[in-house]
Amino acid sequence: MNRLSAFLLRLLGQLSAELVLAMVAFAASFAGFLYLTRLVFYAGPEQFDSAVFAWFDQLRAARPGLTDWVRGVTFFGSARWFVAVALLLPALLWWRKLRREAVEVFAAVAGAALFNQGLKLYFGRVRPDTALLPQPGLSFPSGHAMIGVALYGMLAWHLWQHGRRVGGMAALLLWALLIGLSRIYLHVHYPTDVLAGFAAGTLWVVVVRLTVQQRLKRD
Repeated sequence: MNRLSAFLLRLLGQLSAELVLAMVAFAASFAGFLYLTRLVFYAGPEQFDSAVFAWFDQLRAARPGLTDWVRGVTFFGSARWFVAVALLLPALLWWRKLRREAVEVFAAVAGAALFNQGLKLYFGRVRPDTALLPQPGLSFPSGHAMIGVALYGMLAWHLWQHGRRVGGMAALLLWALLIGLSRIYLHVHYPTDVLAGFAAGTLWVVVVRLTVQQRLKRD
C-alpha cells in the first residue's frame, strides 16, 4: 500500500498543473452533462426548470428595465457575434505570432458550434413556448451557453497560461455565465439547457486544448 501511495504521489508530481486542471474539468463537466441528460429525458426536469423560471420572472417584474440590458448581453452569444469572433480574433492572434492560440480559439468556437448542433439534433428538445425573444431551432443544450463557455473559457485559459491574470480570467468566465443566464431570463432556453451548455462547452475546451497540445508534441 505504501509503495502504491508513493508511486501515485510521484506520478502526480510529474503532472503539470494545467493537465490536472484539465482532467478535473473534463471529469466534472462530463458527469454533469450525463446527469442533466438523465434529468431532462428520464427523471423529468419540470420542477427545477419551473422554479428557476419563476425566480427570473420575479426579477423581471421587480426590475422591468433590466430586460433591455439582458437583450444586449445575449447578443454576445449570438451566431453573428461568434462568426465574427471566429474569423477576426484568430486572424489577429496569428498576425501577432500566437499561432497555437489562434488555432485553439478557432477550433473552440467553430467546433463547439458544430458539436452543439449535433447534440441538439440528437436530443431534439423543443424550446419553451414562453420565450420573450422567439428563436428557431431546438433547445438542448443551449448554444449561447455552450459556445460562450468554449470561447470565453478558452480565452481565460490563455490568460492563465500567459501570466495567471486572475481578474481577467474571472471577468471572462463571469461574462460567459451571464450570457447563459440571459437565455433563461428571456425564456429562450430552459435552465437545464443552459447548465448542459455550460458542461458541454467546458468539455469541448478541454478536448481542444489537449488535442492541440498532443499535436504540437508530435511535430
